[in-house]
Amino acid sequence: MTWQTVFAQPSALGESPFWHPDEQMLYWVDIPGKQIHRGNPTMNRVESWAMPSEPGCMAPAKTELSGHAENSGLVIALRDGIYRARHWGGVLELLVPAHHDTTTTRFNDGKADPLGRFWAGTIYEPRDAAKAQLFSLDCRAGRAPVLELKADHATTANGLAWAPDAATVYWSDTPRHTIRAWDWNAESNAMTHERLFRAWPGKPEGWQAGMPGYVGRPDGAAVDTQGNYYVAMYEGARLLKLSASGEVLAEFAVPAQCPTMPCFGGADLKTLYLTTARSNRSAQELKIYPDSGCVFSLRVEVPGLPVNFFKD
Repeated sequence: MTWQTVFAQPSALGESPFWHPDEQMLYWVDIPGKQIHRGNPTMNRVESWAMPSEPGCMAPAKTELSGHAENSGLVIALRDGIYRARHWGGVLELLVPAHHDTTTTRFNDGKADPLGRFWAGTIYEPRDAAKAQLFSLDCRAGRAPVLELKADHATTANGLAWAPDAATVYWSDTPRHTIRAWDWNAESNAMTHERLFRAWPGKPEGWQAGMPGYVGRPDGAAVDTQGNYYVAMYEGARLLKLSASGEVLAEFAVPAQCPTMPCFGGADLKTLYLTTARSNRSAQELKIYPDSGCVFSLRVEVPGLPVNFFKD
């Protein structure tokens, strides 16, 4: 199996990819570039949409009308709040303002859950304290938007994902090299039995890209139909496939030092897409990995879970 460069237009920090099943298009964001992108992999054509601030994450959306759902644009977490766009390039409607200090904190990794709530974690940019949090937003069936705190004590929120049976939720703290898991009740949205899912050693002092002795730290993630958790290891130049018990089942070398987040797509959901980062990487590293920042793909044997839609 070999990685293919799907979109050669690099992002400074590509994140939050998802495959839109109705449009047969891949969506992703460039956080510092303040852009949302979408493209058809077979045509290698990318559309871009400028945002007023950093888009940390997003999800496709559906509006529930008279007992049926109609696909309707995106929900997007920007630095200062969570917004709704009814169509590509449309007006950004504020659903809820951020609860954090936007001078030091912004929204980061997130996605919709299996019942249609939108979840978004934050990143505390000074990275000197565990002030990042995880929130969920429920707007289903005309509910008044309420942002609910679900977890905290992190520095950089990442790795959000749900098990196929929707009974487990995963969340990582990238600087701490840890992934946590909770039992999750989908109907009540309650998280219980917090536990350490997987942890890795920290970055060795003096380590530089290209040196051995460091596997990276957990960034974005996706889950397949068998419950395996695929996690991008930032600065580790690899993607790991973990079992539901946290065991490493497979390791995939990546043609970029900093993979950021995988997702499953294609008609059969057996194409694994992966965003990567280019910003602030050294000239030497970019010489080794010239396609850093691009989107890659890899065919796998087990299909992934389809994207969840935000519902309002």
